[in-house]
Amino acid sequence: MKHVTYYTLVAVISLMTAQCNSSQQNPAGSAVTDSNAQKPKTDTVVVLLGVNSRGVGRFKNVQLSHPPDLAMAAKGKAVFQSKCFACHKLTSETLVGPGWLGVTDRRTPEWIMNWVTNTKVMLDKDLVAQTERVVCLIRMPNQDLTDEQARNVLEFMRTNDGDK
Repeated sequence: MKHVTYYTLVAVISLMTAQCNSSQQNPAGSAVTDSNAQKPKTDTVVVLLGVNSRGVGRFKNVQLSHPPDLAMAAKGKAVFQSKCFACHKLTSETLVGPGWLGVTDRRTPEWIMNWVTNTKVMLDKDLVAQTERVVCLIRMPNQDLTDEQARNVLEFMRTNDGDK
Protein backbone atom coordinates (compact mmCIF):
# COMPACT_ATOMS: atom_id res chain seq x y z
CA MET A 1 0.00 0.00 0.00
CA LYS A 2 2.92 2.34 0.72
CA HIS A 3 4.14 1.85 -2.85
CA VAL A 4 0.73 2.73 -4.30
CA THR A 5 0.56 5.90 -2.19
CA TYR A 6 4.12 6.85 -3.15
CA TYR A 7 3.52 6.30 -6.88
CA THR A 8 0.20 8.13 -6.67
CA LEU A 9 1.92 11.10 -5.05
CA VAL A 10 4.68 11.06 -7.68
CA ALA A 11 2.06 10.95 -10.44
CA VAL A 12 0.12 13.87 -8.92
CA ILE A 13 3.25 15.98 -8.57
CA SER A 14 4.28 15.13 -12.13
CA LEU A 15 0.85 16.10 -13.42
CA MET A 16 0.87 19.36 -11.49
CA THR A 17 4.36 20.16 -12.77
CA ALA A 18 3.31 19.40 -16.35
CA GLN A 19 0.28 21.69 -15.93
CA CYS A 20 2.38 24.49 -14.45
CA ASN A 21 4.94 24.25 -17.26
CA SER A 22 2.34 24.25 -20.06
CA SER A 23 2.54 28.03 -20.35
CA GLN A 24 5.30 30.54 -19.74
CA GLN A 25 5.30 34.17 -18.66
CA ASN A 26 7.04 36.68 -20.87
CA PRO A 27 8.77 39.68 -19.25
CA ALA A 28 5.65 41.83 -19.72
CA GLY A 29 3.72 39.36 -17.59
CA SER A 30 1.26 38.04 -20.18
CA ALA A 31 1.01 34.32 -20.81
CA VAL A 32 2.81 32.91 -23.80
CA THR A 33 1.49 29.48 -24.67
CA ASP A 34 3.46 26.75 -26.28
CA SER A 35 2.35 26.12 -29.87
CA ASN A 36 2.09 22.42 -29.03
CA ALA A 37 -0.15 23.12 -26.02
CA GLN A 38 -3.24 23.04 -28.25
CA LYS A 39 -2.56 19.44 -29.25
CA PRO A 40 -3.65 16.68 -26.86
CA LYS A 41 -0.73 15.03 -25.13
CA THR A 42 -0.57 11.36 -24.23
CA ASP A 43 2.50 11.28 -22.05
CA THR A 44 3.35 8.60 -19.54
CA VAL A 45 1.77 10.40 -16.58
CA VAL A 46 -1.60 10.77 -18.30
CA VAL A 47 -1.59 7.12 -19.32
CA LEU A 48 -0.44 6.11 -15.83
CA LEU A 49 -3.26 8.06 -14.19
CA GLY A 50 -5.80 6.67 -16.63
CA VAL A 51 -7.41 10.01 -17.50
CA ASN A 52 -9.42 8.16 -20.17
CA SER A 53 -10.08 5.33 -17.73
CA ARG A 54 -13.45 3.65 -17.38
CA GLY A 55 -12.68 2.83 -13.78
CA VAL A 56 -13.40 -0.45 -12.03
CA GLY A 57 -16.93 -1.77 -12.18
CA ARG A 58 -19.72 -3.02 -14.39
CA PHE A 59 -20.08 0.11 -16.56
CA LYS A 60 -18.08 -0.42 -19.74
CA ASN A 61 -20.04 1.64 -22.28
CA VAL A 62 -22.44 4.41 -21.23
CA GLN A 63 -24.46 5.83 -24.11
CA LEU A 64 -25.09 9.56 -23.77
CA SER A 65 -27.88 11.52 -25.38
CA HIS A 66 -27.20 14.86 -27.00
CA PRO A 67 -28.39 17.19 -25.60
CA PRO A 68 -28.57 15.82 -22.05
CA ASP A 69 -31.92 14.42 -20.95
CA LEU A 70 -33.41 17.20 -18.81
CA ALA A 71 -35.93 14.90 -17.07
CA MET A 72 -33.09 12.62 -15.97
CA ALA A 73 -31.03 15.68 -14.96
CA ALA A 74 -33.91 16.90 -12.75
CA LYS A 75 -33.99 13.52 -11.00
CA GLY A 76 -30.20 13.69 -10.69
CA LYS A 77 -30.46 17.13 -9.10
CA ALA A 78 -32.81 15.67 -6.48
CA VAL A 79 -30.26 12.93 -5.74
CA PHE A 80 -27.51 15.57 -5.51
CA GLN A 81 -29.59 17.62 -3.07
CA SER A 82 -30.32 14.63 -0.85
CA LYS A 83 -27.01 12.75 -0.93
CA CYS A 84 -24.18 14.85 -2.41
CA PHE A 85 -24.52 18.56 -1.56
CA ALA A 86 -23.12 18.23 1.97
CA CYS A 87 -19.69 17.35 0.55
CA HIS A 88 -19.68 18.69 -3.04
CA LYS A 89 -20.30 22.08 -4.60
CA LEU A 90 -21.48 22.63 -8.17
CA THR A 91 -18.52 24.96 -8.70
CA SER A 92 -14.84 24.02 -8.85
CA GLU A 93 -14.47 24.78 -5.14
CA THR A 94 -13.53 21.88 -2.88
CA LEU A 95 -15.74 21.44 0.16
CA VAL A 96 -15.16 18.00 1.69
CA GLY A 97 -14.97 16.43 -1.75
CA PRO A 98 -14.01 18.05 -5.05
CA GLY A 99 -16.30 20.51 -6.77
CA TRP A 100 -18.32 19.10 -9.65
CA LEU A 101 -17.71 21.81 -12.23
CA GLY A 102 -15.93 20.27 -15.22
CA VAL A 103 -16.07 16.71 -13.93
CA THR A 104 -17.59 15.44 -17.18
CA ASP A 105 -14.66 16.98 -19.05
CA ARG A 106 -12.11 15.31 -16.76
CA ARG A 107 -13.70 11.87 -16.38
CA THR A 108 -15.41 9.45 -18.73
CA PRO A 109 -19.11 8.69 -18.20
CA GLU A 110 -18.16 5.09 -17.37
CA TRP A 111 -15.67 6.23 -14.71
CA ILE A 112 -18.28 8.50 -13.11
CA MET A 113 -20.92 5.74 -13.08
CA ASN A 114 -18.45 3.21 -11.67
CA TRP A 115 -17.30 5.74 -9.07
CA VAL A 116 -20.73 6.58 -7.69
CA THR A 117 -21.92 2.95 -7.63
CA ASN A 118 -18.68 1.18 -6.72
CA THR A 119 -16.84 3.67 -4.51
CA LYS A 120 -15.03 1.26 -2.18
CA VAL A 121 -13.58 -0.89 -4.98
CA MET A 122 -12.64 2.18 -7.01
CA LEU A 123 -10.75 3.63 -4.02
CA ASP A 124 -8.97 0.32 -3.52
CA LYS A 125 -8.08 -0.39 -7.17
CA ASP A 126 -8.39 2.70 -9.40
CA LEU A 127 -5.36 5.01 -9.50
CA VAL A 128 -7.44 8.05 -10.51
CA ALA A 129 -9.77 7.56 -7.52
CA GLN A 130 -6.76 7.11 -5.24
CA THR A 131 -5.30 10.36 -6.58
CA GLU A 132 -8.55 12.17 -5.78
CA ARG A 133 -8.39 10.78 -2.26
CA VAL A 134 -4.84 12.16 -1.85
CA VAL A 135 -6.22 15.59 -2.75
CA CYS A 136 -9.35 15.36 -0.58
CA LEU A 137 -7.92 13.26 2.27
CA ILE A 138 -11.33 11.67 2.99
CA ARG A 139 -12.83 8.49 1.59
CA MET A 140 -16.14 9.06 -0.12
CA PRO A 141 -18.75 6.91 1.59
CA ASN A 142 -20.86 4.59 -0.50
CA GLN A 143 -24.15 6.36 -1.19
CA ASP A 144 -25.94 3.16 -2.25
CA LEU A 145 -27.14 4.67 -5.51
CA THR A 146 -29.05 2.50 -7.91
CA ASP A 147 -27.86 2.36 -11.52
CA GLU A 148 -30.78 4.61 -12.49
CA GLN A 149 -29.92 7.17 -9.80
CA ALA A 150 -26.26 7.13 -10.87
CA ARG A 151 -27.27 7.69 -14.51
CA ASN A 152 -29.51 10.59 -13.45
CA VAL A 153 -26.66 12.12 -11.46
CA LEU A 154 -24.42 11.84 -14.53
CA GLU A 155 -27.01 13.73 -16.59
CA PHE A 156 -27.19 16.39 -13.87
CA MET A 157 -23.39 16.69 -13.93
CA ARG A 158 -23.53 17.12 -17.71
CA THR A 159 -26.09 19.94 -17.43
CA ASN A 160 -24.03 21.54 -14.65
CA ASP A 161 -21.06 21.51 -17.02
CA GLY A 162 -23.14 23.11 -19.77
CA ASP A 163 -22.98 20.04 -22.03
CA LYS A 164 -25.04 20.69 -25.11
